Amino acid sequence: MKLNWNMPAKLRPFYQQELTAYHTCWREGNRLAAWRHLERAHILGQPYPLEHTAVHWKMLRFGFKTKNTKEVIGQLPRLLVGGVKSWAGKIPVGNTGGSNVPPLRPMPIPDDLKRIIAPAENH
Repeated sequence: MKLNWNMPAKLRPFYQQELTAYHTCWREGNRLAAWRHLERAHILGQPYPLEHTAVHWKMLRFGFKTKNTKEVIGQLPRLLVGGVKSWAGKIPVGNTGGSNVPPLRPMPIPDDLKRIIAPAENH
């Protein structure tokens, strides 16, 4: 079993870039693009408990801001167990993290993110 804690330094700038893009798109009123960046941050941060939990917190807040009850309710269990599953290395790889997808379903990782993740995994 692989126990994760810290996000590799090579990956952190890309994770931060997605969160910055999320905030920019939100300020510009582009909710769809903002959400897409949260999903991408989730894919990058999912193996690491702190980053994984932080993205679910942002997704929960997104649900409140957009008055999306389904998202709010869907994020609560993800917030409670997501970080623990990351730490234990038991994540559904590629899952985008929103309540619009089953929480345990692995999903394909976009090619550009695969190119970012691969070198970081060899840390």
